[in-house]
Amino acid sequence: MSVTVSTYEIDSVDRSEVLRYLGYAGQTITPELDARIDDVIARCIRIGRTRGIWRVFDVSGSGVRDDGMPFVSLEGTPLTLVGHSICEHLADAVAVGVMAVTTGMGIDRELRRLSLTDHVEQVVFDSAGTTLVERTADACEADVVAEASRRGLFCTWRFSPGYGDMPLDTQPVLLATLDAQRMLGITLSSSLLMTPTKSVTAVVGMFGDPRRSSHPNCSDCICHDFCTIRATGRTCRG
Repeated sequence: MSVTVSTYEIDSVDRSEVLRYLGYAGQTITPELDARIDDVIARCIRIGRTRGIWRVFDVSGSGVRDDGMPFVSLEGTPLTLVGHSICEHLADAVAVGVMAVTTGMGIDRELRRLSLTDHVEQVVFDSAGTTLVERTADACEADVVAEASRRGLFCTWRFSPGYGDMPLDTQPVLLATLDAQRMLGITLSSSLLMTPTKSVTAVVGMFGDPRRSSHPNCSDCICHDFCTIRATGRTCRG
């Protein structure tokens, strides 16, 4: 399967998520700040260029390395997923969706500008950018789930390098496997941080039987707004 770039039309984000990233815990928000937060969120959505890529690989094997760490290998790629957490997450998976998304360099440029001009808006904009990239990841995950459904398979939720004991040094091979630098402009620093900073990589397990997932019902599903399966009269749960 070739990699193609998908552009996701995202015109809103969950405001409560922006507040959560801001550390909001019920503090009083003045009407002026309330309106300012809305303006910053809207500007972030306008500036963001929300795009993603994904591919599906069959699981070719699993085992334990000499250092005692378990791994799952993917057919036709040097990408190996290492760690107890990811191997438990992918136990009995027959295929894995590998994905990367970004909101583009415009978000980074605006964050740099705000760092020099308005620290309050910088913090709000940063939280809005994080919420926007996670919503972009929801949209890309919906594409992966739809592909699994076409194959008669079922998904769990996305799992990113750095979760549990899955090492961040998974990133270089994962991004190379997707050709993410050329396709999305995502690069890595020497400390394995991605640029654009509002970028996410993840893997999604695909299984022959339904299992507990982040898609327990349509109304609460993180992929609800981007789902293409419901229009067929089915759900990703079979």
